[in-house]
Amino acid sequence: MSSTDSAAPRRTALDALHRSLGATMTDFAGWDMPLRYGSERDEHVAVRTRAGLFDLSHMGEITVTGPQAAELLNHALVGDIASVGVGRARYTMICREDGGILDDLIVYRLAGTEYLVVANASNAQVVLDALVERSAGFDAEVRDDRDAYALIAVQGPESPGILKSLTDADLDGLKYYAGLPGTVAGVPALIARTGYTGEDGFELFVKPEHAVELWQALTEAGSPVGLVPCGLSCRDTLRLEAGMPLYGHELSTELTPFDAGLGRVVKFQKEGDFVGRAALAEAAGRAEQNPPRVLVGLVAEGRRVPRAGYAVVAGGEVIGEVTSGAPSPTLGKPIAMAYVDAAHSAPGTAGVGVDIRGSHEPYEVVSLPFYKRQK
Repeated sequence: MSSTDSAAPRRTALDALHRSLGATMTDFAGWDMPLRYGSERDEHVAVRTRAGLFDLSHMGEITVTGPQAAELLNHALVGDIASVGVGRARYTMICREDGGILDDLIVYRLAGTEYLVVANASNAQVVLDALVERSAGFDAEVRDDRDAYALIAVQGPESPGILKSLTDADLDGLKYYAGLPGTVAGVPALIARTGYTGEDGFELFVKPEHAVELWQALTEAGSPVGLVPCGLSCRDTLRLEAGMPLYGHELSTELTPFDAGLGRVVKFQKEGDFVGRAALAEAAGRAEQNPPRVLVGLVAEGRRVPRAGYAVVAGGEVIGEVTSGAPSPTLGKPIAMAYVDAAHSAPGTAGVGVDIRGSHEPYEVVSLPFYKRQK
């Protein structure tokens, strides 16, 4: 248990600013976070067509440094972190010894022997504890930097132009899944380009004391092109349309990366042993012999919205379960992600429905993502 678990929700450096903007606040993973400022639909559409500004300071930052930082991360995580170039980032996972997913992560290589691990807010303490425990015997230090950073994201097609007006950093040269140090509106920042919305965009890691001035500078620079502040609610519908998994919905300790259709993140060929290797090798073999349930998209033919936990049915039998569901502002219909039996996973499979309070509502099976931006 961390000391914050039973206390009042933590507040980000932007808390007073959110309240001054009239945000509806909610407790999320022990943090008081903005759910929406006005209409979540309007916020969603702004990110798809213009730009949105997010406070992501609840994410968990953990710094790993030292001569054996790469070896430690290769041992602790399922990916090949040693092969990540300086200035680049990688999506990966941390698993238990039995292969169950503890969290999905983004790891940035900031320097030769310095890495920034970014964990989901709900799992930050679990990931920190696991990395500290797994660091035994390695010449490396694991540091809890959750209080050292505020994190602001600007997402949407107008985001490169907005940011370019505030920095001389080489944004054109900044590839997807990369990060570089720079100055934005006079504030020192790690500028990353990863995103969780399906749009182009940037994440700015800054000191908490600089968060308010940076937010205000971005707001001012973005207002002529329609940038709006955005809450967690539209972040969820954006990532759902983009087919991106959310821990606690599509990912959990009950699933291995192979069960989640993300076996590609597990790198058996990397040097040295890693936590969960034997169990994951077994899971990979099982998945080949007997395909697990497949994560698919479902699009409603009617108006009723599916929710996590609802049964997916076909021919009177339960064939799967909804993991995330919401109305899609972009498609104009309710959508869901669900794990379904392999036999019913092909796009266009007939006769698939969702049990919504006893009524089997018809749904079309589609491949993910629901939405892909035009490059």
